[in-house]
Amino acid sequence: MSSALPARQTISIGEVLDQLRPDFPDVTISKIRFLESEGLIEPQRSPSGYRRFSHDDIARLRYVLTVQRDHYLPLRVIKQQLERLDDGMELSFRGRPGAPHSLAGSARDGSEVRLSRSALLEAAAITEDLLAELESYGLVTARGATYDASALLVARTAGELARYGLEPRHLRTIRSAAEREVDLIEQVVAPLLRQRGAEARGRGEETAREIARLTTRLHTAIVAALLRRVRTG
Repeated sequence: MSSALPARQTISIGEVLDQLRPDFPDVTISKIRFLESEGLIEPQRSPSGYRRFSHDDIARLRYVLTVQRDHYLPLRVIKQQLERLDDGMELSFRGRPGAPHSLAGSARDGSEVRLSRSALLEAAAITEDLLAELESYGLVTARGATYDASALLVARTAGELARYGLEPRHLRTIRSAAEREVDLIEQVVAPLLRQRGAEARGRGEETAREIARLTTRLHTAIVAALLRRVRTG
């Protein structure tokens, strides 16, 4: 631990809770204490023994809670990611509170999450046979010898669907629909991506993300409407 910060630069665990709850409604003081006991954060202690949290502590908490929520990573893997950051990368955030940039932003696009095959099976709670079947249908793909966050999310979701009798072969239509959606997005943003300069490419990438968000919302609305039709006959 570095030298203690002045008290005015740190906040209490209750104040940490107030900052985190808008983005993580289920977080509790017990949860924060548990993450401390697992070595994911190391808050300072006041002379009277109370926990005092720095900006870096809160950044680490946001990362841990975000990756748990969005990618279901086990704490062991999250701790490894934090250790990698401690070796040189900076924890910082931009955009809405709780939307990590350097660390969790990387985790969201899968570029910083690297899982071995055994770690993926453990984190996704699936069997080797199911993973092999997902790979045979192109639903999960390794990058070299490791799997990224997207592979983990697909594997875990497929495992949950398998409990309802939906096998990987049934999910091929979802992959096909996703591929057609990406083709449509590429047609829209291709002119921007062909332009020179980082600004144009940035606009193209942002446009692609926004269209993807809207098409996902449309898909959800259509499925909900069709389900209502099924219920009403």
